[in-house]
Amino acid sequence: MTLLTVWNDTDPSTPVLQTRDFDTIRDVLAGLNARFSRWELKELSAEPSQEEVLAAYADEIAEVNREHGYTLVDAVSITRADTDEYRELAAQARQKFLNEHQHDDDEDRFFARGSGVFYLHADDKVHAVFCEPGDVLSVPKDTTHWFDMGTNPDYVSVRFFHDDDGWVGHFTGSDVAAKFATYDELASVSA
Repeated sequence: MTLLTVWNDTDPSTPVLQTRDFDTIRDVLAGLNARFSRWELKELSAEPSQEEVLAAYADEIAEVNREHGYTLVDAVSITRADTDEYRELAAQARQKFLNEHQHDDDEDRFFARGSGVFYLHADDKVHAVFCEPGDVLSVPKDTTHWFDMGTNPDYVSVRFFHDDDGWVGHFTGSDVAAKFATYDELASVSA
């Protein structure tokens, strides 16, 4: 189940809020101009192609595009495997997103399968949103944040963009991300 954990950005040891309540999560994130909602899950194959994912959620994607003006949508899939290639790919992908950054565009994600944690650093707080299947999260442009998919990622997500450049991050150089609970630590709380 989705979990929101909020800390003061100077005290990563003591959460000021931890909740699984959908309405509370939505309202707290709305205070940051972040959108949070859920979609009904659709059946996907064990290793779905981008085309399969986009076709399964075509109606939902079309609605988001109409409402928010996105022009590029893709699907990202990482399937857990016991291979050196998987471990190397997973480590590289995880490291790319673990450092605090921001974007000139909103960062919208739908989790069709698996989970990940978005950490929004705003208003002197860190808001960790442990997203589960069905969750849709929009991080507003210029919001400093980072993402952790865990040490053994296994997920399918849909991403939305306003231009053809796709994901472009502007890294802050801050080490704040290293101070807070990781995906693996929050997964034990979320279970």
